[in-house]
Amino acid sequence: MKAYYNTLYMIMNILDRLSLKWKFILLLLLLNFTLMSMLYLFYTQTERRLLKEIENQTADLTKAIQIGVEEVTRGGSNKLAEYVKKLNTKGIKEISIISNQQEIIASTNPQNIGKPVTHRKKELIIKAELGEPVFEEENVYNVIVPVIAGNVQYGYIHLRINKDDFSKILKTNAIKRMITTLIIFSLGIIVTYIISSRYTRPIDTLTEAAIKVAQGDFNYRLNINRKDEIGKIAESFNFMIQKLQENQMLHERLREAEHLAAIGQLSRTIAHEIRNPLNFINLSIDHLIEKLKKEDKNNSNHINLLEKMKQEIYRVNNLITEYLEYVKPLKLNKKVANIIEIIEDVVSIIEATAEKEGINIYKDYTVDFTVNVDVDLIKSCFLNIITNAIYAMRDSEVKNLFIKTELVDDNILIKISDTGSGVPEEVIDKIFEPFFSTKRDGLGLGLPLAKKVIEEHGGTIEFSSKLGQGTEVKIYIPV
Repeated sequence: MKAYYNTLYMIMNILDRLSLKWKFILLLLLLNFTLMSMLYLFYTQTERRLLKEIENQTADLTKAIQIGVEEVTRGGSNKLAEYVKKLNTKGIKEISIISNQQEIIASTNPQNIGKPVTHRKKELIIKAELGEPVFEEENVYNVIVPVIAGNVQYGYIHLRINKDDFSKILKTNAIKRMITTLIIFSLGIIVTYIISSRYTRPIDTLTEAAIKVAQGDFNYRLNINRKDEIGKIAESFNFMIQKLQENQMLHERLREAEHLAAIGQLSRTIAHEIRNPLNFINLSIDHLIEKLKKEDKNNSNHINLLEKMKQEIYRVNNLITEYLEYVKPLKLNKKVANIIEIIEDVVSIIEATAEKEGINIYKDYTVDFTVNVDVDLIKSCFLNIITNAIYAMRDSEVKNLFIKTELVDDNILIKISDTGSGVPEEVIDKIFEPFFSTKRDGLGLGLPLAKKVIEEHGGTIEFSSKLGQGTEVKIYIPV
């Protein structure tokens, strides 16, 4: 049974891989073969039955003629009538013996004895003498045979043979052929309907999918797992939707980039315009502080107020500087440098702050490589990420900063992780967007700038975080 199912599965698998054209060709060949086989079978059966019937009829006819001849040549008796009665109703219907004077002298039908032959029979007798002893009349074959013995003609034997048996056999055969043809073509229609349904149903699905895509739904995908034409169409359709989706995303990014470029140009101009009055205000505050210090020593409150104003101006100026750094086109000044030395330089900058905040720094430099990078920009990236880590751990009970280097394929991986507050999952996708920040006073340009610098070096940057558990940033730089 298992072998049967395996064979059936293999056949179905082969049929499933066939194209629609070959499926219909195979179906037509199968129908033709079945029909021809069945017709040949019926033909051989009919032929066998006909031959059998002819054999029986011939034997009966021979016997009847023999008896008829005996009656003509030896004198009348009832032997012929008795014999015909033995014949089973079908076959020989009537035998008559006609004298040379064309009078019926003996017959299986007693009512005809002594009667002269009809005009029609006279014509038949003439035809028989001319070599046409058999002729058809309605459902009966008429056979007239001259009885000649010793060059003396004694008369004629007229036989009426029923042809119902032959007609029935032929009629039965014709009905069988018609029913068989009808059944085979009906099966063909059913199989054709099933095959066409297997193709038209996915086409309806494809039409619905095309309408959804036309309405802007590029996330729709056809789930048709087939190996034939429909499967190829579905695969091509999904590939087309994927490309359309990518194209749409590209257009959106391009539009966003154009929008950001316009904003960047405008904001760069505004930033420069703000910086000039800030410098003037800063210088003026310095001048006022100096003047107040010289005029009266009791002006400490005013001086403190001016000092705070100066600090705010300094903070705003730093924000403007950071912003201008982000929006300006990067020009890499690459040189070969040791990655560990770059990291250590950055760590030395934040070491004092980390110690002040109670942060433990754990370093694991399993890989030490030299890379061709813009050292200052890479340092600014590391500094941004580590500064964010320190900020995230300001309220944490456990304050650990981990810095690790690994070699992954052809990239050196710098992994920086902390045990800080982490970032909510819903904002992780926005973490590299410009002007997005989880810090209260952050401008939101540190991580976007880091990403921009790493990508300019042909690398990638990954960000993962769990709220309340910490954050991990992975930086891949090609070796």
